[in-house]
Amino acid sequence: MSDIKAKLHALCVTYVKTRMHAAEQAIAEARQAQNDDTKSSAGDKYETGREMAQQETNRNLTQLNEANKLMVALNQVSFNGTSSKAETGSVILTNNGNFYLAISAGTLTLDGKNYFAVSPASPIGFKLKDKRPGDEFILNEKTYQIQSIL
Repeated sequence: MSDIKAKLHALCVTYVKTRMHAAEQAIAEARQAQNDDTKSSAGDKYETGREMAQQETNRNLTQLNEANKLMVALNQVSFNGTSSKAETGSVILTNNGNFYLAISAGTLTLDGKNYFAVSPASPIGFKLKDKRPGDEFILNEKTYQIQSIL
């Protein structure tokens, strides 16, 4: 049981590291472009190019910061043990999908099954939290019944 949790946790770590790497690479490219931009006779063009590169750097720094926050949240998720109710780190199996309550990382595929990695703060995560097998809830006109919690 905790094997599934550990594997889903590892997939989330890979997701976050991929986002971090992409942001770091984009920052490096934007800074390189900014440094390579040489002043020409059209001074405004130079300043515009540098400003656009700076905006790109700032946008990617924001994405890197968000990815770092996800990693911090993920590091606080326990994937050992079981619980009788849905909590952070739980795998929740429902009649309308399987969920891993940790961070918002989209769809994760493990052993041919799809799991939706959701944050406890997301609308579905909020509805899942503290539910027990047999409980039901409705979200977006769809009824979910908790079948089991790992």
